[in-house]
Amino acid sequence: MLHNKKIIVVLPAYNAEKTLEKTLSEIPKDLVDDILLTDDYSIDNTVELAKKLDIDYVLIHTENKGYGANQKTCYEKALELNADIIVMLHPDYQYAPKLIPSMCDLVSNGVYDLVLGSRILGEGALRGGMPIYKYIANRILTLIQNIMMGQKLSEYHTGYRCYNAYFLKQIPFQNNSNDFVFDNELIAQFCLKKAKIGEISCPTKYDKDSSSINFTRSVAYGFGVLWVSLKYLLHKNKIFSFSVFNF
Repeated sequence: MLHNKKIIVVLPAYNAEKTLEKTLSEIPKDLVDDILLTDDYSIDNTVELAKKLDIDYVLIHTENKGYGANQKTCYEKALELNADIIVMLHPDYQYAPKLIPSMCDLVSNGVYDLVLGSRILGEGALRGGMPIYKYIANRILTLIQNIMMGQKLSEYHTGYRCYNAYFLKQIPFQNNSNDFVFDNELIAQFCLKKAKIGEISCPTKYDKDSSSINFTRSVAYGFGVLWVSLKYLLHKNKIFSFSVFNF
């Protein structure tokens, strides 16, 4: 264990059959104590494959609850298992699992409470095949969010994160959205908690098997994250109070 810390990697999965084994093959098993996968009612063979592979816990939703709800199940179980550090990694092989030691080390040594695997730092996103419209939207959203939330992050939308479990326990993430804005709400909650947030450059792979939301849902997501940032701004300045930030 890294500095006697219990490290759990959580994989929020949905139709990840084609990429799951590749993702698992690059997770450093000598460092990670447990791997936990939650399947959000996939229509492929993700569950069957997960049970055959080197995964310590396979949790199954009996209905499709959403990306945020998937993460809630992951984090609740990881905290129940007394994790000190929780790494959330999409099992679609879009992000590099080999960065787990570096991310965990930054959290373990108290440098950061939350480390984001950024696709934007180092221009890895475009080189890795991120669609240009998504890259432009990412940059615009991030600029607006940084202004509204007083941060200097390169992106808020990565599916690769390393959490200090001590901070995660103090945040009512169960009250967050069950959809994709869950990630942004969690970052905003960490900001409100005055947690130390850092980033590490992450090579990114976009191919036909990588998960992605369509254009219509991307637009809805964009408005959703802007609303999260506005709520954060209003709540922090005590103009309005929002339950997601009452803790």
